[in-house]
Amino acid sequence: MEKWELIAPCHFGLEAVLKREIQDLGYEISRVEDGKVTFWGDAQAVAYGNVFLRTTERILLKVAEFSAETFEELFQGTKEIPWENYIPKDGKFWVTKVNSIKSKLFSPSDIQSIMKKAMVERLKEYYGVSWFEEDGASYPLRVTLMKDVVTVGLDTSGVSLHKRGYRQMTAKAPITETLAAALLMLTPWKKDRILVDPFCGSGTFPIEAAMMAANMAPGRNRSFLAEEWKNLIPRKCWYEAMTEADDLVDRKVQTDIQGYDIDPGVLKAARENARLAEVEGMIHFQQRPVKELRHPKKYGFIVTNPPYGERLEDKEALPQLYREIGESFRALDSWSMYLITSYEDAERYIGRKADKNRKIYNGMLRTYLYQYLGPKPPRRN
Repeated sequence: MEKWELIAPCHFGLEAVLKREIQDLGYEISRVEDGKVTFWGDAQAVAYGNVFLRTTERILLKVAEFSAETFEELFQGTKEIPWENYIPKDGKFWVTKVNSIKSKLFSPSDIQSIMKKAMVERLKEYYGVSWFEEDGASYPLRVTLMKDVVTVGLDTSGVSLHKRGYRQMTAKAPITETLAAALLMLTPWKKDRILVDPFCGSGTFPIEAAMMAANMAPGRNRSFLAEEWKNLIPRKCWYEAMTEADDLVDRKVQTDIQGYDIDPGVLKAARENARLAEVEGMIHFQQRPVKELRHPKKYGFIVTNPPYGERLEDKEALPQLYREIGESFRALDSWSMYLITSYEDAERYIGRKADKNRKIYNGMLRTYLYQYLGPKPPRRN
């Protein structure tokens, strides 16, 4: 099979987690940059990346990279790309997203229209037609301009990969599935250890943890845009990826994963989301405030996304809330806590400086992952 460069975007600050995931799948990394990891792979890698990677937003097939400081250079650079190798005569093609950073060309709408025009010119000459019906499979492009270097990728995923298919109901200010998975991977938590999220909302942390524990691939219950690209990716690639994903599921795994919240409405949503993710039997959801967080066992983990105080009226309640987080954590013997928040006084009111913290961008919001590290459990004979 032909080898391509594939681009996997991710949250800023979590590139190392995604890099490790890609390497664990057996693929060679070509580049790691802010917010993305590029790797080498064939048609099979497109299917496996979409089905198995937990921390990327999508898989892009990189078709070209060139410099352009003027619209004429952009037109000519786009026209030189051998689009006939990717887009069939009946293909529907357009530039769906443009990001321009530190580049002379910065208008997304102008970049989109010029690149579309250049693609049409190239394909008209190749296919010998004057008009494209565009009634076949979709081939959307995502384009990044960084310091006048244009990177062009075909989007193989379609709907973002954070949409696993299980989260039909969401709570206020939810954390995305890809971010939750990446944060869990930053902890030493393993499926035989206790995990509690005292602000579970619609259940994303507990559900992602349960899916990891049961070895459930995140993409096994959804479809992908490139499944229609029969000219590029044989159907058997998708069948093999999905068959392997189903074969790897361990439904007998024993876990102690718990999700608490004070809102009965969001807990109802969490239970339904867990059912849709096929992990409802692995998670215990309960209506309980954080000040009542107790557990008799040792060496557990708190992994949570507490309120940030997005609204002014909510901000006034944050000092007391974070005090209660600190008090509950101190009462848990030998536990660890991983807490992501944009609240700048989090450590002050928790009452202890974090052992480590890590800056992570949740969309455009700068947040910190505060890491309070408990002792390791004794080795078992």
